[in-house]
Amino acid sequence: MLFSDIATWFSGVQAEFTLNFITSNRWRLIYNGLLVTLQITLVACLMGIVIGIIVATVRTTKDKAGHTMRKGLPRTLLVIVDWVCRLYITVIRGTPIVIQLMIMYFVIFVSSRNGVLVAILAFGLNSGAYVSEIFRGGIMSIDAGQFEAGRSLGLNYVQTMGLIIAPQVLKNVLPTLANEFIVLLKETAVAGYVAVGDLTFAANRIRGVTYSAFMPLIAVALIYLTLVMFLTWLVGKLERRLRQSDNR
Repeated sequence: MLFSDIATWFSGVQAEFTLNFITSNRWRLIYNGLLVTLQITLVACLMGIVIGIIVATVRTTKDKAGHTMRKGLPRTLLVIVDWVCRLYITVIRGTPIVIQLMIMYFVIFVSSRNGVLVAILAFGLNSGAYVSEIFRGGIMSIDAGQFEAGRSLGLNYVQTMGLIIAPQVLKNVLPTLANEFIVLLKETAVAGYVAVGDLTFAANRIRGVTYSAFMPLIAVALIYLTLVMFLTWLVGKLERRLRQSDNR
């Protein structure tokens, strides 16, 4: 009786697997969804890093050198840009990514039908706000003596940042940046709200045709889990490599 029940269960699982993935080559939906998810994540991450570096540089320049600047146009521009950066961070960090994505697609780019591009912009802007705080925290954690040492060597503020501060900051924030990449990967699961064919959207399409939720959703969950575990392993390896370099 037990073996009969097990055989029946395996037969049911096989039938569900065939229905959801083999019939009509529905596995291609999952494959294409994975490619879209990775594309959005990679490009949005790079966009977020660029935005984050710019915003963090503006904010730390205002905090560290703004009070020493003479009154005039450069200082006024710095104050204005710093205010814009603060507003950007406040708005992005204070609103859900789903709402930002829907505003980008249904309001700002309402005439566009390139959902992947809109998703990249939305996730990139969202990531940039968090990455900027990561870089700003890294810059502010550097001892003030490092800045003074650069000035004593005859370097200006920009040269000091580029030659002395930036290498130390990059080394300190690399693990945190890698974790932000992992978070961004999981956040892209909401891209289907604007009909982007990512992994989650692919699972919903299969579910809508087969009326079977278990197989497609579990498959997508396992793919995300595998990707996150792999990236976590890479982050751990990176942190160990950085600790070894510190001990040399």
